[in-house]
Amino acid sequence: MHYGADYNPEQWPREIWPDDVRLMREAGVTMVSLGIFSWSRIQPAEGRFDWEWLDEIIGLLHEGGIRVDLATATASPPPWASAAYPEMLPRDADGSIFWPGSRQAFAPSSPVYRRLASELVTALAERYARHPAVVLWHVNNELGCHLNYDYSDSARDHFRRWLERKYASIEALNHAWGTDFWSQRYTAFDQIVPPRKAPYSINPTSVLDFKRYTSDTLLELYVMERDIIRAAGATQPITTNFMGAFPPADYWKWAAEVDVIADDNYPDPNDPESFRGAAFARELMRGLKPGVPWILTEQSTNALNWRPTNPPKAPGQMAALSAQAIGRGADGIMFFQWRQSRRGSEKFHSAMVPQAGLETRTWKEVVELGGQLAQLPDLPDVSSHARVALVFDWENWWAIGGRDHPVPLDYLALAHRWHAALHRLHLSIDIVNTTSDLSAYSLVVAPQQYLLGDEGAATLTAYVAQGGSLFVSAFSDVVDEDDAFREGGFIVGLREALGVALEDFGALVPPETLTTPDSAGETATHIEGDGPGQSEAPLDGPAGRIVGQYLAEELIVQDAEILGRFTEGRTAGRAAFTRKSFGDGHGYYLATIPDDDGMLAVLRWLAGEAGVTAEIEGLPPRVEIARRGSILTVINHGTDPVSVDVPGTDVLSGSTAVRRELGAFGWCFIDTGGVLGAR
Repeated sequence: MHYGADYNPEQWPREIWPDDVRLMREAGVTMVSLGIFSWSRIQPAEGRFDWEWLDEIIGLLHEGGIRVDLATATASPPPWASAAYPEMLPRDADGSIFWPGSRQAFAPSSPVYRRLASELVTALAERYARHPAVVLWHVNNELGCHLNYDYSDSARDHFRRWLERKYASIEALNHAWGTDFWSQRYTAFDQIVPPRKAPYSINPTSVLDFKRYTSDTLLELYVMERDIIRAAGATQPITTNFMGAFPPADYWKWAAEVDVIADDNYPDPNDPESFRGAAFARELMRGLKPGVPWILTEQSTNALNWRPTNPPKAPGQMAALSAQAIGRGADGIMFFQWRQSRRGSEKFHSAMVPQAGLETRTWKEVVELGGQLAQLPDLPDVSSHARVALVFDWENWWAIGGRDHPVPLDYLALAHRWHAALHRLHLSIDIVNTTSDLSAYSLVVAPQQYLLGDEGAATLTAYVAQGGSLFVSAFSDVVDEDDAFREGGFIVGLREALGVALEDFGALVPPETLTTPDSAGETATHIEGDGPGQSEAPLDGPAGRIVGQYLAEELIVQDAEILGRFTEGRTAGRAAFTRKSFGDGHGYYLATIPDDDGMLAVLRWLAGEAGVTAEIEGLPPRVEIARRGSILTVINHGTDPVSVDVPGTDVLSGSTAVRRELGAFGWCFIDTGGVLGAR
């Protein structure tokens, strides 16, 4: 179990370094991430490197038994680079330059940046590839963070080459993009520019392709550095730190290129439900590379610095969130950062060694957690044995977030809500893609799958035919991979499995925006209820009476069973919830998006139909469980003590008592030894 943090010794005088190593040993630190933002110290000028300080600190760490996750330092070019080569700076959609003075001031497609980064990584890898302290390589840092999209001239040229590789001919691009609309037909690739600022709505498929291009371009940087490290003879695993569900980077595609998944995660202590969002991120990380442990590379020991308000974590909360990651497959618990900075933008960000000193709750909790992790046995099995899967798809995220749709939908927020409902039912959950192997699951939930490619549609249809239960909710299977309607209307790809088609989407007033400006700029209030301005669509069905939001679709039921109907508004009496028996399985369709209570009710009913039960019944709402092989992690995310009955052996204490007493933010790892079995 790795335990440690980002370590930035260049921010501190040399005489502090030996004390850092001593304190790391006291805290149980086993590994630090070194050199993430050290380019300007490693390379003070082009062609000149300063290795003395880095040799010294790596040597001190090695002597102290601290392993090194060595970063390539390419995340933030030094000022001399952009001063000499201003063409490497990125631009926004308006053409404004992002200047140095912060971090990540580089265009990912810039040939100059890539040359300079390659020279740095080559020198670094040749020097340290065989150093015994280095056990992991850390490429760049949070690729795409802060600068999600670059619209510079280098991006323009690189985007054109990417498009030419994808489409081969300008005729194929014109067909995919539908460029006969609004006289957008191109006659050469060099006429295309990124989706920069424009008078009105930009071609949606061009925007979708630019997002695909951006993800691929950021991944190119990772692969470029990884291959340089390998060419230098390095045999250690190579990774880069992800950021949960991060919009610009399709981590499903990235996962195959990294040796180990690594993630940065910062739940908000101001939000008592943020632990559910953290669970979503951790399940996503586990799902990206099934069967392989991952590393939590960044979290905070206490307060942050970058939210509007930054409260401290409650006593015990840091350890509870760390246990949550371990329970979902993490074999490394790391922090940003080791010692709290005294200068710079992140000086208010907490660290393992606080500015307030060692007589603090933060330091005591850091030492206590290090001791607990050191007691853990090897936990190689990261499988959840989940029988429920939630589909989360980046390309759909990019497409559904476009403008000019019947109603605006926040795909990530909705995915979090569907996941939270499953989480409240205390079910083991995996997060999957539309093309994942679904054979292990009894129930697959695919909400708001607006964009569905042919391969995804075939995978989901085959899953149902082979005995699975597929649940699809409104605004799904609307467009193909080109963000274009299919021949035959809507719900074409899954029609065989669902037995329904669609006449109209039935947009409702979104619940968070019941007022909008009218054409004169004044505020116009929508009327709730029947008729114009309808904001809710109640329906009755097997899960009881629930309330739908955003959409009340007008279904065309072909060969499905109607389970529930809308009861009010313009769709009153029409089918709202359907089921079709297809092959050995069932396809369910819900023609709206329920509120939180409705999501819980529908998923509880579906789980019952699929024969899926909770790991432990009757748990309090703020208690969560997660299975990792035979180990069950039980966490109380509330401030009130709880008692939970879990048979098995406490991994840390050895207790075999069935009743577990968990105080505020208390947690335990229970080896069930197969007592509970896979649920």
